Amino acid sequence: MDTTAIGGRGITRGMLNDVGDDFLLNLRGRIQEKLKIPGCNVLVNASHTHPSGRLLCDDSEQLNRIFDAVKQAMRNMTAVKVGVGCGREDRITMNRNLRLKNGKNWTIRHTNPCPPDEEVAGVGPIDPEIGILRVDRIDGRTLAVVYNFACHPLFGDPQGAITANFPGIASKVIEDTLGNDAMALFLQGAGGDIVDVFFKDFNLTRDIKPLGTMLGLSTLKALKNIRTKNTSLSVISEMIALPRRTDIPKRVKELEREQAELLKSLRFTSLNFKSFLPLYVKHALNPEYPSDYSYRYLQAEKISNEELSAMDDHNRRSVKKYLRNIYAMEKLTRIQDDIATLKKHQAINDESGKSTVSAEVQGIKIGDCVLITSPAEVLVEIGLNVKKASPYKHTFLAAFSNGYLHYGPPATEYSRGGYEVTECLLAPQWQKIFEKKANEIIRRL
Repeated sequence: MDTTAIGGRGITRGMLNDVGDDFLLNLRGRIQEKLKIPGCNVLVNASHTHPSGRLLCDDSEQLNRIFDAVKQAMRNMTAVKVGVGCGREDRITMNRNLRLKNGKNWTIRHTNPCPPDEEVAGVGPIDPEIGILRVDRIDGRTLAVVYNFACHPLFGDPQGAITANFPGIASKVIEDTLGNDAMALFLQGAGGDIVDVFFKDFNLTRDIKPLGTMLGLSTLKALKNIRTKNTSLSVISEMIALPRRTDIPKRVKELEREQAELLKSLRFTSLNFKSFLPLYVKHALNPEYPSDYSYRYLQAEKISNEELSAMDDHNRRSVKKYLRNIYAMEKLTRIQDDIATLKKHQAINDESGKSTVSAEVQGIKIGDCVLITSPAEVLVEIGLNVKKASPYKHTFLAAFSNGYLHYGPPATEYSRGGYEVTECLLAPQWQKIFEKKANEIIRRL
């Protein structure tokens, strides 16, 4: 489904409003009753596209349309051969958590500024793999292409139209190239901390076409090397209990202490913006002679007059102080947002009255391909871990599936901060529980 989350309305307090909390249960129930497909065999993945406003039709119509799509698919079932492979696309995405020199993370978002360049030590990992499932008719014509890629479709359409975002462009490129009514289906991957590289470029229009075109072409490039064969299918779906986090009050206090220190640092400020800007420009243009031509300084030096250089020293200190205030303000904007977000999630956990939250882990094996799901916005490191631990060469993780639990960061990220750790309901122990169950299901398929 081209939506942000599957059943995120309640857990996000209406922020992700498109799909109701009972949607998955009702859909599976109807499919099981009317079509005799076990409900636990149904996988529903959100592309996690971010529209401006509501994207989908009303709740009952969603249920009807998707059920009708499954019913129509059953009527049109045909014998196929299946192949699996992978492509690569590393030009359009990056990890949005910048690694700072102080050991913390700073997340690239539009709700806060980026950190000063001199504080940035590096960037985090990405998963450039495109997992591809090729489904061919018996006569060799491609019926469908299922492609799995870790991304975060936050980039808007330049006209503001509601679209499937750049994965929609990629699907169109694939379908138009293959022809014969072939269908391309995008499955979101472990893209919780992934963003497109142009996300905060204020000099480019928000055009989704280049990103989608590159993803589509890279998928097609790999697709031509995939050979199909007769194969079998198996499914396992199990529920696990993940612990809710209990460290939020401590984290809020730490942020409030940092906030107080930054506020104290704003004292003794002489300039306002009107006086700062011309001084900053003059000192940036000519740090040695900011106030006038060089000959004025040379003449003053000749007669032992230090008034001009003394004024420059005073102004230089004032400019540096004002710049420090700007950096403090930028950090304060992020801290304010983090505190509010943490308190919101503390309230959600408190209102649940439970120390754990249920999560479904589903595994689907189609020939040589294994697909594992998570309802959380899994960060890329988790996806890479699941792939590395699997005995199968082609293992893909479909996050944002069969429910919604906000972010799922690695345990090591909690001390580093960053948006995903802040926007998280789960305790760090969730990672070990999830990865253990995922590995167990993979080996039983």
